[in-house]
Amino acid sequence: MSSMGVSANRMEILQIAKSVAQEKSIDEAVVLSSMEEAIQKAARARYGHELDIRAEINPKSGETRLWRVQTVVEEVTNTSAELTLKDALRIKPDAVIGDTFTEELPPFEFGRVGAQTAKQVIIQKVREAERERQYEEYKDRVGEIINGVIKRVENGNVIVDLGRAEAIIRYHDQLPRENYRIGDRLRAYLYKVSRETKGPQLFLSRAHPQMMAKLFAQEVPEVYQGIIEIKAVSRDPGSRAKIAVLSHDNAIDPVGACVGMRGARVQAVVNELNGEKVDIIPWSMSVPTFIVNALQPAEITRVVLDEEDNRVQAVVADAQFPLAVGRRGQNVRLASQLTGWQIDLVTETQDSERRQKDFADRTAQFMRALDVDETLAQLLASEGFESVEDIAYVEPDELATVGGFDDGITSELQARARDHLERVNVQLDAKRRSLGIEDGIVALPGMTLPLALVLSTHGIKTLEDVAGLTSDELVGYREPTKDGKTVFRPGLLNPKDMTREAADALVLHARVAAGWVDAAALDQLLPQEIAETEVADTPGLEDMDGDELAAALSDDTLLEELDADELAALMAEGAEDGDEADDDAHDASDDAADDDERR
Repeated sequence: MSSMGVSANRMEILQIAKSVAQEKSIDEAVVLSSMEEAIQKAARARYGHELDIRAEINPKSGETRLWRVQTVVEEVTNTSAELTLKDALRIKPDAVIGDTFTEELPPFEFGRVGAQTAKQVIIQKVREAERERQYEEYKDRVGEIINGVIKRVENGNVIVDLGRAEAIIRYHDQLPRENYRIGDRLRAYLYKVSRETKGPQLFLSRAHPQMMAKLFAQEVPEVYQGIIEIKAVSRDPGSRAKIAVLSHDNAIDPVGACVGMRGARVQAVVNELNGEKVDIIPWSMSVPTFIVNALQPAEITRVVLDEEDNRVQAVVADAQFPLAVGRRGQNVRLASQLTGWQIDLVTETQDSERRQKDFADRTAQFMRALDVDETLAQLLASEGFESVEDIAYVEPDELATVGGFDDGITSELQARARDHLERVNVQLDAKRRSLGIEDGIVALPGMTLPLALVLSTHGIKTLEDVAGLTSDELVGYREPTKDGKTVFRPGLLNPKDMTREAADALVLHARVAAGWVDAAALDQLLPQEIAETEVADTPGLEDMDGDELAAALSDDTLLEELDADELAALMAEGAEDGDEADDDAHDASDDAADDDERR
């Protein structure tokens, strides 16, 4: 390579800068700046690296100027680039600290090594400017569909040429069974732009749920104009998808608009996604209605919501069950993703069997606790009484309306119910004392004897033990996994037994009772409305015990023979039974807990 001097053809320098700027789509000033830095580096190599040398290229004339700079300082550390004030005053009588003196340097020949160094500097700076331009251009386009040409396929990843940048479609962002050939044009969803050491990385996806939403916005004018809103999308890429749509104009049918004349609009989306079938679902503010719509084409008989755990039980006819589940669970899985609710499907036969079992269990419970015959126990169970607490603390007039009970029967039933609960509480309290559980624990708002016994099986027996807990330790918590899903880490108690708010309240009250927190600050740490309501949310005694524990408690001597582990096991079984109860049972048990608390 021939040597090049700083005094090279001026117009040639400007022409080179212009050509590079156009080719790389960057500012011409950036190219000239990189040239100036290259000249400065070559000049320092020639005249000395300790010198402070500057270079400038006139962007209009192409003239190159090179000079040396010396700065006036109080104490000189580099004699080649700094001057003392005394020396500066000899040159300039009014010099002060911070002034600079310049000295023009003559043009010089780069030489082979200098030219190569300058070339590397220019290439590096231009490349950095190009990367910054790419990042600035695409960072605001996240969420758009990008058109590109397949450039190459390597290690299962597809590299797409976007014209002014390259993007990557990773393996899990591709559609199954879709062939990618070099030179083919495709459209993909830009979901991420990140800064990397080697430049910005653009990530495209053909499997992203929003890819479908953006395609409908391109094909359906009403979606693009905002008249129809796509509320949610769930996809099994390459196979099937569901989208929920809402019309803000009552005169426009959102499903019909997205389908189009003879299905033209939805077919265009299907063709783009390699034949992926699309179910268009009308969105509804009513959660049960939305869930029923999402499970189409299956017909749902009944849904029961569990808002605390964000779960729903959907009852379908036996013949409709395979259709509701779908191939390999696809239909119910997509419906769950679309609605954001965990959907549990049961057949009408299973639901009927569960209800019959629940009815039989409650009948047996009433017969055992109230010492009544089967007919009367069945009557109480059929009228909606879920537990002995319901009978013990319900208004006498309400109980009297059941089966035409007179005042005598009503009073006798309530007296027997209260005697049973009192006997159970005495036995539980005796067990608590034998286990060494402090009285202060039972006195905490929201604490019950069954809860105290469960905590004792984990070594929680003093106020300080409860005060040292957290709500996560009590009722468990959810944490994300590496694959993007969440798993539930169980706590000491079943989440059905205590809400997170109730757990927070219990711990705070324990810390006040233990002297860790000032009682005056309790109102600030615990909102009053939570303190007042969460105690009522604590499950009643019968809800927590289960059948086995209820049977054990009816025997005055059996309870004393149980150790802590056996009691915990019985309570765990009772919690599993509680999981199978529907919303009506939960509401009744909550009312019973209110009555128990008032008592």
